Amino acid sequence: MLAVLFALCVLSTRAAAAELVGRVVAVADGDTITVLTADRVRERIRLAGIDAPESRQAFGTAAKQRLSALVFGTEVQVEFEKRDRYGRIVGRVLREGRDASLALIESGHAWHYRRYAAEQSPADRAAYAQAEGTARADRRGLWAEAAPLAPWEWRGERRQLAAERRAREARLSSPQ
Repeated sequence: MLAVLFALCVLSTRAAAAELVGRVVAVADGDTITVLTADRVRERIRLAGIDAPESRQAFGTAAKQRLSALVFGTEVQVEFEKRDRYGRIVGRVLREGRDASLALIESGHAWHYRRYAAEQSPADRAAYAQAEGTARADRRGLWAEAAPLAPWEWRGERRQLAAERRAREARLSSPQ
């Protein structure tokens, strides 16, 4: 009985998810694309479940190029349930049934973003974790580096440096 209730909850959660289909017309970085729908609406999409290196970070350009090779100019299906604080759809991007986020992890161009793993299905969570482990072990992509810096850590360092710079400028500009 418990298994049936669990299955119904999972199915109802999946049914509640929205979906859009369109052509990828831009790749902003290793985890953000723009999709043009049949209604001529442009939607910014943040790939769910991953975090790719930032554009100015090591492997940022490589991650963008890999994502472009996977989806640019093609029709994709986006399964989603939410938007992020920037208004982007956060979704699972599929090209011909193939998960673009999983492909980026497998090739060593993105991290499995464990901070949001609870938002993934158990199957996706397991597949992404396994793919990252394999990419690390095989030293693919960014894992060829001795100590690759995760994007969330890189952003944190940038925020800290900016805060220190603002504090220093405020001290210098204040009357003594």
